[in-house]
Amino acid sequence: MDSELYYLLCAAAIGAVIGLEREYKNKTAGLRTMIMVSMASCLFTILSRQIGEVSDDRIAANILTGLGFLCAGVIFKDENRISGITTATTIWMVAALGMAIGAGYIALGLYGTILVLVILSLLTYLEKLVEEFNLIRDYKMICHYEQGLSHYYEQLFKQYGLKAKHVLQVLKSDEIILHWNISGKRQRHNLLVEELSQDPRIKRLSF
Repeated sequence: MDSELYYLLCAAAIGAVIGLEREYKNKTAGLRTMIMVSMASCLFTILSRQIGEVSDDRIAANILTGLGFLCAGVIFKDENRISGITTATTIWMVAALGMAIGAGYIALGLYGTILVLVILSLLTYLEKLVEEFNLIRDYKMICHYEQGLSHYYEQLFKQYGLKAKHVLQVLKSDEIILHWNISGKRQRHNLLVEELSQDPRIKRLSF
């Protein structure tokens, strides 16, 4: 009984550490969610070892099935942008760490937690460095309609050394909605935004 309680406390600690990192970055699944996922996975794993007639892998499979529904609830799609995938995979990983603790692999759970924190924290700076040279943004512009306006902006993007993919074009009476997926250096994006913000034909700009 003492060992099972120790496992649960370790699982709670692991969930708390990762949850604090998520909470600090204001993510959907934070401190309480990560603690509960880690403890639940640990508890189910402990029970699977205590219940002799039930196969361990069946309970593990049921844990993964339940996680699938939970992770799906934090993934959102907004037009051409998908968010929440990192949060979903973090929940998945926390559950795996909880299962490792419940199976008695304390060291494995601790090493896994350290790796998760390294990936979530330190690699964020590497991503920002990459974005300095290849930042991808979705630009949405609502403009006063003019003939050849789309071609004009295509040439403008090329002048700034940006690669543009035309995603959507909708014509509404005297307005045209242009949606672009643009990639390139962050500095060039900033220069482009400065020019677009001064363009009198653009009624609304979002990215």
